[in-house]
Amino acid sequence: MKTDLKSMPLSQMTLFFSQMGEPKFRAKQVYTWLHRGVTDFSQMSDLPQSLRQKLDEICFISAPKIARKQVSQKDGTVKYLWELGDGNCVESVLMQYHHGNTICISSEVGCPMGCKFCASTLGGLVRRLTPAEMLDQVLFAQLDSGKEISNIVLMGIGEPLDNFDNVMTFLELVNSPEGLNIGMRHISLSTCGIVPKILALAEKKLQLTLSVSLHSPEDTSRSAIMPVNKTYPVDMLLDACREYVKITGRRVSFEYTMIDGVSDSPAQAELLAKKLKGICAHVNMIPLNTVAESGLKTSKKEAIAKFQSILEEHGIPATIRRTLGSDIDASCGQLRRNYQKQKEEG
Repeated sequence: MKTDLKSMPLSQMTLFFSQMGEPKFRAKQVYTWLHRGVTDFSQMSDLPQSLRQKLDEICFISAPKIARKQVSQKDGTVKYLWELGDGNCVESVLMQYHHGNTICISSEVGCPMGCKFCASTLGGLVRRLTPAEMLDQVLFAQLDSGKEISNIVLMGIGEPLDNFDNVMTFLELVNSPEGLNIGMRHISLSTCGIVPKILALAEKKLQLTLSVSLHSPEDTSRSAIMPVNKTYPVDMLLDACREYVKITGRRVSFEYTMIDGVSDSPAQAELLAKKLKGICAHVNMIPLNTVAESGLKTSKKEAIAKFQSILEEHGIPATIRRTLGSDIDASCGQLRRNYQKQKEEG
């Protein structure tokens, strides 16, 4: 098995080169090249030819291929379907905002969590991504688009906290001054609510934004659409969020998908406001992106507006997420799912 150099933080790579009998500065040279998106050791022009050949023999450089690319005619959002080295595919979405370019990346091939409203989980978990495969989504989207990426959202295919160690290494890589140098405050990590991992993340005291996919304030309806709630029910999850705020000093963002007849009643808005009281929180209301297999429908505009007004009346900040890429299967997992169907149908 060849060594995955790009998944190594600089400190680990420095040790690797020392063990090879190479001077430490070579590690920094290679690290810089990898974070520029080179795909072959022969491109590392400031390395001796002998070292390039040696690295090619014992190491590899991951580089995804664009299996499909869709560009929204409405807002310029770009959705990438990346084919990985083993033939599996994941998605990324590049979005343009007034504050900069944001990429939403995947952390796993498929997802084990089973949320009913999400296409990512159809077919379950295939495997977890390496740190390099997460980094590649940022690097190669930036190279392909010609747009500098300033913000990262771990909210694509997969549950980031289910791939905890690799995600932590990825965060170290993108935050590195010798790499992309994207600050933690420009990174958001979304979770469906794996309580022990939220507490483990809190202990890291990172300055990223934690986004918790809540989608209902009570256990019966949340368990019906999010199986994770049967293990970590709402009150346990919110207690973990309180602890997260206490340890990190960072506000928690609660993702709340507006689903017609499931999560959008005034009574649920009242209960949500009551349960979030005392938590430094923000509610990000998300009109459902329809997934045909789920049978669920997005809430009516009137219901969404009423829900928001109730939260705000109780002092809970709430915004309605602007829908981007609605004409290009921009919802998580949709493009991958459609691509798989076409391949299966020949």
